[in-house]
Amino acid sequence: MKKILIIDDSALMRTVLSDIINSDSRFQVVDKAKDGVEGLELLKKNTYDAVVLDINMPRMDGITMLKELNKNKIRAKIMMASTDTKEGAKVTMDALDLGALDFVHKPDRASECRGEDFTKHFINTLAAVANSKAPMPARAFSIDEAKESRKVVELVSKSASRITGNRIVAIASSTGGPRALQSVIPKLPKNLKTPVVLVQHMPEGFTASLAERLDSLSEVTVKEASEGDVLVPGCVYISRGGKHMHIVKNGSKSVIHYVDGPTREGVRPCANFMYESLMDSDYDEICCVVLTGMGADGTEGIRNLKSKKKVHVIGQEESTCTVYGMPKAVATAGLVDQVVKLENVAQEIIMNVGVN
Repeated sequence: MKKILIIDDSALMRTVLSDIINSDSRFQVVDKAKDGVEGLELLKKNTYDAVVLDINMPRMDGITMLKELNKNKIRAKIMMASTDTKEGAKVTMDALDLGALDFVHKPDRASECRGEDFTKHFINTLAAVANSKAPMPARAFSIDEAKESRKVVELVSKSASRITGNRIVAIASSTGGPRALQSVIPKLPKNLKTPVVLVQHMPEGFTASLAERLDSLSEVTVKEASEGDVLVPGCVYISRGGKHMHIVKNGSKSVIHYVDGPTREGVRPCANFMYESLMDSDYDEICCVVLTGMGADGTEGIRNLKSKKKVHVIGQEESTCTVYGMPKAVATAGLVDQVVKLENVAQEIIMNVGVN
């Protein structure tokens, strides 16, 4: 049975979340704390399989506590309980930068947490976090580090300038993805020969903050994709949370088109739809990249895409994944052409699609 610590300043919320967690036989809440000060003391003395951490708390908030954990070199598997405001989304990005593995969007009222949809999502996320590897002590990725990491791929770029053909990069990521993407997107050069489309499993409101964060670190342009965006080389288009992103033809151009609809693989956006939409595209070859995440999103879409197109699949290597779910599924299905450590993913993308 997995041991869980809850850190939340609301007594009612602590009770509600405890009830949800204890209702699943895989988990047991063994400790509770009302703020980061109490939580930090517990984490200095005990180990837990997962920690559910609130952001806004008196005395010590969740972000400060994460910084303290890193300072004290305490490794813990943290799931944030986040709000859905724009500011909340930015703070959630900070938390993921600092080592939190995933987050749930917590309703404002405790009574709304008892709904079936929230309960299922909460438990699934908790399971992924509890079964993941504890991250190394983290700190925010800086612009200087991004510049330094790009030097590594400059030599690669020289040999990649001879690649011809109309290509595109399509990336799928989930749990652990926001941090993993910081080891990939900032290393891509601004003269990348192709556009990049990206599905990261996140709710509405959070993908804009992810795009802003990555854009600030990168030479390539990174944006939350808008309906009708025309795909151009050297730009990364992140699917908006809460909608399925398709790439469709509009004359001679490829454009973004969003589709509402039910979840697939339990997620929305779903990478399978993104991959399948490329079956009828004008691209000669698609470089598919599957990064860390729970579940199997991407596998079915890539299998279908391979029936119509030339596809090169890069899967993230297990030891560098927060959760070896999505890359494992695509590898087990026999669809992977390369298994690559996270730090080498960017240079393999460049070698596959080229630079101008």
